[in-house]
Amino acid sequence: MDTIASLFSFITWPVSWVIVQFHKLYGAIFGPDTGWAWGLSIVSLVVLIRICLIPLFVKQIKSTRNMQLLQPKMKAIQERYKSDKQRQSEEMMKLYKETGTNPLSSCLPIIAQSPFFFALYHVLSAIASNKKIGVIDQSLLDSARQAHIFGAPLAAKFMDSAEKVGTLDASLTDVRVVTAVMIVLMSASQFFTQRQLMTKNVDLTVKTPYMQQQKMLMYIFPLIFAVMGINFPVGVLVYWLTTNVWTMGQQMYVINQNPTPGSKAQEQYLGRVLKSVTAHGQVRGRTRRNTVKRIVAKGPDRNDIERKFVVGLAKLGLAPQEDGTVAKSDTAVAEAEGGAPQRRQQPKRQTKAQRQTGAAHQGGAKDDDSGEPASKTSLKKSTAQDDKSKPAGKAASGSSRQAKSGQRKGPQRPKHPSKK
Repeated sequence: MDTIASLFSFITWPVSWVIVQFHKLYGAIFGPDTGWAWGLSIVSLVVLIRICLIPLFVKQIKSTRNMQLLQPKMKAIQERYKSDKQRQSEEMMKLYKETGTNPLSSCLPIIAQSPFFFALYHVLSAIASNKKIGVIDQSLLDSARQAHIFGAPLAAKFMDSAEKVGTLDASLTDVRVVTAVMIVLMSASQFFTQRQLMTKNVDLTVKTPYMQQQKMLMYIFPLIFAVMGINFPVGVLVYWLTTNVWTMGQQMYVINQNPTPGSKAQEQYLGRVLKSVTAHGQVRGRTRRNTVKRIVAKGPDRNDIERKFVVGLAKLGLAPQEDGTVAKSDTAVAEAEGGAPQRRQQPKRQTKAQRQTGAAHQGGAKDDDSGEPASKTSLKKSTAQDDKSKPAGKAASGSSRQAKSGQRKGPQRPKHPSKK
């Protein structure tokens, strides 16, 4: 570890200078030789570094969003080259290159702050060895060696011997208890941060190598930090625990305000937006309006959660607009369900007997309007038809059979000789 830390010695002077400036501020409040003054100086260093890394964090979020947008295409590649893993990997890399997406961008904040981490480790190791480093002179070195956090010196490690800890005016038991608790908290915060990302902010309907990578990191990172933590000074553990807590809070904010499409976090977020619209009748807040605007722009490509949100607005008689607001609409339900007005339903097809019955009713209605009884007019018509169609004696029986309902009109086919 000392060899790795020495590689980042070029940044040791800036890190030590920032710590000293914060120590002057907190030393005036808590006393220059207290653990609070030096511990809060390290915490303030973390906050300053993480504020400077916010642009990288925004880039990480954008890259993660691009990865989520590529999920359908990645799923199609998986299904197309299911039996050829090598071709599948080649197509995935080609897709990343065409869209300018880097699947390893989630590690950017960790990579960017690693020089500061190792520089701080180098500073604290020099304090433990009673060596001046950077802007820390002998008076500051003596003050830092006297500073204790819950009875553990800033420069003490879990694996230090009792003699070395004794030179720092502390007991081995206090050092190991404090370092063990901090290592557990550091590993637990790392695991919770990664687990929160996997369970709430990932579209679980699509399985991709990116998801497998994140799942693997969820178990590997806490294990790595737990093993390496026994060789970290207390001051470095303070640094790493603070940055983990910062990352966890930062991620919780992103998940609550800008969740991944198709994730559980998006369902909870849109539920809160719908509840707010129900209470106030409008979309409140620029972030929420931008979310509604993106949902409207997707059109038929919305996922199930977004369609459910639009249907929820429709039940309130509201429709989302292109500017992110909502407006009253009579066709909101139709647009929510299909995106277009419903088609007119075709009437049911009737059977032949139903059609003949309906025609008979219509004829009866016309006769009633003329003022004559229906029975008389029907009798006259049947008599006239009989007179016209009676060429012979047997013709009458044929016409009477035609009058029966359900038989075909016109001349009947003669029966087969065998059926006579």
